Amino acid sequence: MDELTRHIQEDIPWCMLFVDDIVLVDETKDGVNRKLELWRNTLESKGFKLSRTKTEYMHCKFGNTRHRDDGVVKLGEVEVPRVNHFRYLGSIIQNDGNIENDVTHRIQAGWKKWRSATGVICDRHVPTKLKGKFYRTAIRPAMLYGSECWAVKQRQLHKVNVAEMRMLRWMCGKLVKIE
Repeated sequence: MDELTRHIQEDIPWCMLFVDDIVLVDETKDGVNRKLELWRNTLESKGFKLSRTKTEYMHCKFGNTRHRDDGVVKLGEVEVPRVNHFRYLGSIIQNDGNIENDVTHRIQAGWKKWRSATGVICDRHVPTKLKGKFYRTAIRPAMLYGSECWAVKQRQLHKVNVAEMRMLRWMCGKLVKIE
């Protein structure tokens, strides 16, 4: 990868690379188009291909500053579709800086891990202490993955706490049905 990216990388890390996930960042669409074309040419010169179907762009609206949103982002002659959010390394990045989708996704990941472990977690013959250890090592990390980067609001913290408390009550056999 270093060989591929040597002449592309800049002093300031405006490109995020991880295996086959690449994020290009620039303040203008022309800048993004230049970087995208440079990546495409570099990859194709080494026998690789940049996926036109998986490539997308997002215009970020962070802060109160207003940037013009004119022009299009292209890969060769093909217009790149614009999105309001994308997934990068398991986290959902939104164009307005909000983390609501990411919080919801992480809670769903926690419940998915919970459902896969119900044989242990809900078994009355398994000691509560062992269930707690299993919860802390398997389920909770799935739910909180990436949360150390969140600029969390009280409402989002409450959502995570509610999900966690429901899991813990259920694990202890104290689940109350809400009608």
